[in-house]
Amino acid sequence: MRLSTPFVIAALALVAAPVRAQDEGRRIVVRDVTREVVREVMGAVKPGAYQGRNNGPEQTERFSRKVKIGRDGRFSLNNISGEIVVSAGSGDEVSIEAVKRTRGDKSELANVQIMVDDRAGRVDVRTEHEQNRRDRNGRSDHVSVDYTVTVPASVSVDLHSVSGSVKVSGVHGSLRAEAVSGDVTVVDAPRLEAAKTVSGDVSLTGVTADGDLSAASVSGNVRAKGLKARGLDLGSVSGDISVSDVSCERLGVKSVSGNVEYAGGISKGGRYEINTHSGTVRLVLANPGGFELNGNSFSGSIRSELPLTIGGDTGRNESRRGGRDSVNSHSMRATFGDGSATLVVRTFSGDIIIAKR
Repeated sequence: MRLSTPFVIAALALVAAPVRAQDEGRRIVVRDVTREVVREVMGAVKPGAYQGRNNGPEQTERFSRKVKIGRDGRFSLNNISGEIVVSAGSGDEVSIEAVKRTRGDKSELANVQIMVDDRAGRVDVRTEHEQNRRDRNGRSDHVSVDYTVTVPASVSVDLHSVSGSVKVSGVHGSLRAEAVSGDVTVVDAPRLEAAKTVSGDVSLTGVTADGDLSAASVSGNVRAKGLKARGLDLGSVSGDISVSDVSCERLGVKSVSGNVEYAGGISKGGRYEINTHSGTVRLVLANPGGFELNGNSFSGSIRSELPLTIGGDTGRNESRRGGRDSVNSHSMRATFGDGSATLVVRTFSGDIIIAKR
């Protein structure tokens, strides 16, 4: 199915529709969260001409090229339909292997060109579909292109796909991976800057960033493990957000419909802010030195396994079970330990749970 920006925005309007029955303040929060997530994801991905495959026998055509790029060069790839797989290798060349595929007439393969622009220290690859050709049903070609690319490990990489998954491993230069319809998977990328998709999941493993890192999906889950960054921004309109073994000084999470789980450490003086409309927020903290909590749930409870000093809250109910403090409340201001970090957690429909590892 071809995706377009108006289609995505219309779908988001349906997601946010039930919010109208709530109070004005909550409606504004959800509207703003949805707009921010969509703006982040849609910022750099643009739909193209691909119209999907038909049901005939598959026809293929292969493309192969190697280009010298240098160990500190820059590589970009823009594809309309098909999978992108990028891995790190040795040497100073980028290896580009591609397969054109169609289940239409084999002549369609000639209407899709793989363009490679290379100059000193830079290689840009893009898939071009001939726009003026239409079949008897008024559609353009049925061609997809799958890419398998190997780059020197230190090269900077920028990937964009309209319809197809993006997979990257071992790239140690700066990295951006974005899709409209497809999963984005990144493994062992110490300088990841962004991983985003509109329709699909985002999966990050063994990723670090010297500065800020963002990962988002409109319709899909965002999952990360072994993540280290100075600042971390995560977003989803419809899907869960789950991160484990995480270390960051600043966290910003925005979700409309989905659960949020953060398992990791918190830094002294750090700020961690989570906003979701419909979903439970669970924080599993590893040996926290201390934090100040500002939590709010309209139709859920706030529970903590850590002993909290309560202050400035309303409607709370405290009880002690088995020597462990269990706190239930809809709105709470509380402190744990030295109170050096700041936790701001808000959910309209869902619980807030603070657990210790």
